[in-house]
Formats: sequence, C-alpha cells, structure tokens
Amino acid sequence: MSKLMTRHVYTSESVSEGHPDKVCDQISDAILDACLAQDPKAHVGCETAVGPNLVVNLGEITCENWDKINPQVIAREVVKDIGYDDPSEGFSYDTFNYICAIHGQAPDIAMGVNRERYEDQGAGDQGMMFGYASRATHQLMPASIIFAHHLLEELTRLRKEKVIEYLRPDSKSQVSVLHENGKAIEITSVVISHQTRDVPMELIRKDLIQVAHEVLDKTGLLTNRTEFFVNPTGRFVIGGPCGDSGVTGRKIIVDSYGGVGSHGGGAFSGKDPSKVDRSAAYYARYVAKNIVAAKLADKCEIQVAYAIGVSKPLSINVSTYGTAKIDEDKIDHILMDGAIFDFRPAMMIKDMGLTTPKGWSYRESCNYGHFGREGFPWEKTDRVDQLRTAAELK
Repeated sequence: MSKLMTRHVYTSESVSEGHPDKVCDQISDAILDACLAQDPKAHVGCETAVGPNLVVNLGEITCENWDKINPQVIAREVVKDIGYDDPSEGFSYDTFNYICAIHGQAPDIAMGVNRERYEDQGAGDQGMMFGYASRATHQLMPASIIFAHHLLEELTRLRKEKVIEYLRPDSKSQVSVLHENGKAIEITSVVISHQTRDVPMELIRKDLIQVAHEVLDKTGLLTNRTEFFVNPTGRFVIGGPCGDSGVTGRKIIVDSYGGVGSHGGGAFSGKDPSKVDRSAAYYARYVAKNIVAAKLADKCEIQVAYAIGVSKPLSINVSTYGTAKIDEDKIDHILMDGAIFDFRPAMMIKDMGLTTPKGWSYRESCNYGHFGREGFPWEKTDRVDQLRTAAELK
C-alpha cells in the first residue's frame, strides 16, 4: 500500500529585542550576568516590569559584592542599547522612572539548593522541562521559528545601522510554513508588525516586504502564492513599553521552539542556572540535539522532571515521534545510565559552564530564541560519537 500524503501548515512567531517583554528579559539577564561576574555561586531570581516611562526590578538575589552592582545603571544601559532614546515616544533610557524592590533569596529555598558536596546540589525548584530537536533545518530546529527569528534579526540590523532610518525598536514577525509528510515545502504567509516613525504605509510595506524576500528567498520556500501582511492595522507608531506593558518570562514559546513539541511552563530569563527551569531546559536541548545529530532519530523530545532540593531527576522521558533508528527503549537506557549525560543540576552546570560563561552571555541568549544559534554550550554536538558507540551503530 502507498503511504498517505499528509499536509499541514505550522506557524511560529518571534519578537524583537525592543518588544516590551524582551526589554524585561534583557534587563533581568544583564543583572544576572553582572551577578555571576562578581560571584559564580550567586542565586538570582530577577524580574523586570516595564510600562510608560517606568522600569521596575523585583525578585530575590543573593550575591557576594552585591554593593558593586547597580541595577538601575544596568537597566538604563540595556534600554539605551536597544534603541529607546527618544523621550517624546514615552519611554527612553535617560528619562524613565526606576523602582528597585530586590531582596535576598529566601533561606527555605537556599537550604534546598546548597549542599556540602557540590554534586549533591538540589534543584532550585520543582517542575518538568523539555528539550527538542529535529532534522527540519540545519540548526536542528523547526523551520517556522528559525525563519521568524532570522527575519527580525535582519530588521534589527537594518534599524541599528540606520539603513532603514524610520524603524523603531518594537517588532514582531510570524511565518507560516506548509509541510508535506513532515518536510517544509512552502512558506504560505509572512506577518511583520514593526514600530515606525510616522511615514507613509506604502513605503513601510515596500521596504519590509523587500527585506522579507532578501531573508527568506534563501530558504527556497517563497512562492508567488506567499501572502505578506505588514503592519496589518495600518499604523504602528506608538510601541514599546509606552504602547504595552512588559514582564520578564512572558515569551516562553518564542524563546524555545515556536510551539513545536511540549513546554513545561517555566521561563528562562533572570534565573541563575541552579533554577532547573533554565539549566535543565538547556541540557535537554543539548541531549535532544546530540541524539538527532547522531542519527539515532529524526526528531527527539526529552522531558526531565525534578523535585525542589533533590539532585536526582524524578524522571527522564524520550519521545522520537516514531522516527528512532534504534529501539527507543535503548535510547532511554543510554540516558538513564548517566555515563554520557548527567542530569543532576551541579553536573549540568559544570558540563555547560553555566556559572562562568565564556564567549557568551545570558543577555545575548534571550534575543531571537535561546536555541538554534551557535556559540552557546547547549548547541554543541560533541557527544555524537559517544552516543553512536553506546547505540552500537557504525
């Protein structure tokens, strides 16, 4: 019997570094970077909220030399770098009001994380985290989210280099991709909502569609049927925190896999790696990516679960969506054995160097997706040979 052909359209969105929620993520992660530079053992749970002419920091931080860190200065530097520099727009780095309500980590939480033996460090919270990889793109990521990220990365470059001078920092993209038997075959629609100065809509539409073509033509998936929607309301001048409030951790699907696979609900930004919401999600991506890169499966999703204060995971689950090249139980056994990957918090942190970033920063990780971008330790595929040996594959 011939196999039935299946077709579906999948859509993912991205948001730029000027989106209100991403402004918050970056401030929180910049404060985290500053804390880890002073104290690699710092415990950080930093939240940021923004609104018209306002930035608020709150949360719990325990860090040696905390007196050397000025969260307000960090917040203003981040907002300036993003490009909010015009007070007339209602939010600018040099005029916003600032409130700080940061306090030390609760001792009841600290006693669950801190242990006499380093390897016994407990998870900073309970919950389940997911990692995902597939052969859909060379980044081993879903196509729709990668395309949406790349589009906004290019628009940000053009804005900051003043190639398109009327662009302002706040923007979103959305890309819909038609799949046939699991393979991306066509981009059906592209949505770009970009904050601008008050210029004619015809110019905005012309310029942004041209950029979309320059970015997405490389995929070979644009057709004469692809629909383009640019600032669909007809005007997007009031934007950023003046147009909408923002909060840390509100773009968890943008940050991960664009809705493909599962999500445990925990955000990443503003959290030091003792919080498994971040470290275990990164490690699960690392494991899933190596499994796919090793050709043990074409798709892989890893779920790992923890109890607060306990170092050993409660469970590790592998799903390959029926694409495994070996028995899925064997992949389970390889992971549970712990010889190649160790899911204890201290070991994950050590394995990826998460408390002493070298050549990368947490703030850099939170723009245009935490996954599918080179330069981060969880994107390495350095366990492929070990996996193939353990799986007894040539």
